[in-house]
Amino acid sequence: MTQPFQLPEFYVPYPARLNPHLEEARVHTKRWARGFGMLEGSGVWEEKDLDSHDYALLCAYTHPDCDSDALDLVTDWYVWVFFFDDHFLEMYKRSQDREGARAYLDRLAAFMPMDLAAGFPEATNPVEAGLADLWARTVPAMSTDWRERFSLSTKNLLDESMWELANINIGRVANPLEYIEMRRKVGGAPWSAGLIEYVSAEVPARVAHSRPLGVLRDAFADAVHIRNDIFSYEREVAHEGELSNAVLVLETFLGCTTQEAAEASNDLLTSRLQQFEQTALVELPQLFADHAMDPAEIAAVLAYAKGLQDWQSGGHEWHMVSSRYMNKEAKPTAPLTLPFLPSGLGTTALDVGSLFTPRSVELRRRSFTHVPFERTGPSVIPDIHMPFELSLSPHLGSAREGSVEWARRMGLIDPQPGDPGSAIWNEQKLRGYDFALCSAGIDPDATPGALLLNACWLTWGTYGDDYYPVVFARSGNLTAAKAATARLISMIPVDHAEQPLPLTALERSLADLWVRTTQDMDDRVRAEFRATLVSMLESWVWETENQIANHIPDPVDYAEMRRHTFGSHLTMYLCRLGQAGRGIPEEIYRSGTIRSLENAAADTACLINDIFSYQKEVEVEGEVHNHVLVARNFFDIGYEQALHICHDLMTQRTEEFEHIVATQLPLLYEDWKLDREARAGLDAYVVELKDWLAGILNWHRKCRRYREEDLHRPADVLHRPADGPSAAIGGSGFGMAAARIRLPA
Repeated sequence: MTQPFQLPEFYVPYPARLNPHLEEARVHTKRWARGFGMLEGSGVWEEKDLDSHDYALLCAYTHPDCDSDALDLVTDWYVWVFFFDDHFLEMYKRSQDREGARAYLDRLAAFMPMDLAAGFPEATNPVEAGLADLWARTVPAMSTDWRERFSLSTKNLLDESMWELANINIGRVANPLEYIEMRRKVGGAPWSAGLIEYVSAEVPARVAHSRPLGVLRDAFADAVHIRNDIFSYEREVAHEGELSNAVLVLETFLGCTTQEAAEASNDLLTSRLQQFEQTALVELPQLFADHAMDPAEIAAVLAYAKGLQDWQSGGHEWHMVSSRYMNKEAKPTAPLTLPFLPSGLGTTALDVGSLFTPRSVELRRRSFTHVPFERTGPSVIPDIHMPFELSLSPHLGSAREGSVEWARRMGLIDPQPGDPGSAIWNEQKLRGYDFALCSAGIDPDATPGALLLNACWLTWGTYGDDYYPVVFARSGNLTAAKAATARLISMIPVDHAEQPLPLTALERSLADLWVRTTQDMDDRVRAEFRATLVSMLESWVWETENQIANHIPDPVDYAEMRRHTFGSHLTMYLCRLGQAGRGIPEEIYRSGTIRSLENAAADTACLINDIFSYQKEVEVEGEVHNHVLVARNFFDIGYEQALHICHDLMTQRTEEFEHIVATQLPLLYEDWKLDREARAGLDAYVVELKDWLAGILNWHRKCRRYREEDLHRPADVLHRPADGPSAAIGGSGFGMAAARIRLPA
């Protein structure tokens, strides 16, 4: 039987090395698996299965430098996780026994206590027994912070198997953004990253949740998963009926052949690896400086990054030889020796042949060679699927006047002394932007005071998002952007008494909104709300850095950062406050179901904004942050094709939102045994998100910000680039995400 597609040429710049303790690990892990009932009689594996899969070889390739004891332990972890996957398939996926699967998964959390003194329940199957043994052998060497992070990634890995089961039940193939999000949880690579910390070095807790380390982990995870999906397509899709596979996802979404989907999947794999390299080389040094990290901390982070790199190369090599995967006619990875290259210790790992494959070189070249201010013509607005009805607040008129008056009082519509970059708006432009209209659609039931506050937040957020490109990106002054951001963050202290005196209109307006919005919040809620604002402010620095480097982001990194630049986390947190006191457990908002719901809504809104603002951003402002442009760059296609892809993705994210509401929320309610009041609160939250989407679309259709006639008005021109058309002032827009703000009761 022929393969469903020819394996593509992979980007593997660092070929694998093999741990010398391989044979010891093979002997040990077979004895361990048999001792916990995973072989004969398990109904899942026989000895020949374990031998043919050769997880010891996987770990010897992915952890080439650790000692024998560490390799034994890590190999046991991988035997356990693959046994779990196959055990879950046999017990629950094939039978589609959802209730049994839920009970099975719920018990496993008890086998990962933070304090070993708490003990373990009595194991009832090999998965439970193996987990108890592994946890007891691993956590004594690790901090509480690591235990919490690794426990969470293990729980995600286990729990999100329910998502895969639900999709098999209804024969549903995920859209690309949904796939990336969920595959990280069910695919296990974030879990693997935790074991890399065990083997190499634990990252300092104070930077463990920073953007650079998060991107390293996520880019690593995505590349691992996409590679696995390419190699396992035949087994998973053809033989097991699996639907969570990158090749199948792109084949379905793009409507292309399996071979074309495999090539596109490999391009995405390459892009994620190049994102890893970009982060390691550019963002890590900045992280070290920004946090004044000491040499030991820096060494730990670098050892961890090297461990991720080793795993990537070793995992590829294992896929090339394991009987578990489709690997016929795959091109072997072997270093290319050229006469001008250095030789000797430390130089053998560089595969120049892979580094300079035509596709990998082209992907990297396109990401940094975009010519700004290209002529695009008016943005084409397709029919947009919006199944949610628009309602408008009756207080719209008063919010319009009140928000303009507030902007005038704060200094947002007049040039400010000592701040030449402040001359970006005037009253005519602000009235045309009509942020109160967006607020009126986003929160049609708001009180007059709450609606005005909403409109003021929108005004401030869009002013800030317009200010950063004009003042910092065009001057290439990243240091000033960071300093300004630090000042803005200082305006939002948990303790209002610590708020410094604002010096600019941007600081003054944020300081005013912060106090007005949070005056009745307790410290915990205020701190959580502050975190959403900080993430948005820091994302503006990320945009500035990309703009200075003329770097079109990797598609996954862009989609995920767009939620921050759009202010989505901020608005959704404030939406939740409206449901406070209705008995909704905080853990509900951290569940995969609610996060998927919020991300689907956020991505729909971001795509709406980017489709409407394409001409404004690409032609007039020379921007590199736009979904349509990112799709153009990644696929190397024209505007119409990229618009079609973005429109389809937007539609499918909206449909995913509806799917979650219709099928997954009821299951969440049942799983958590929520009472009537809590269910009503979550239902009301869903209604607010629907209003949010309908209001955002209506605002884009009605405001005077994105039409061609609004982009070339003489009053809107700040300067004329030497080699491009006139540049109208204004950035991509706040995205209306901060508008759903309710005054505390």
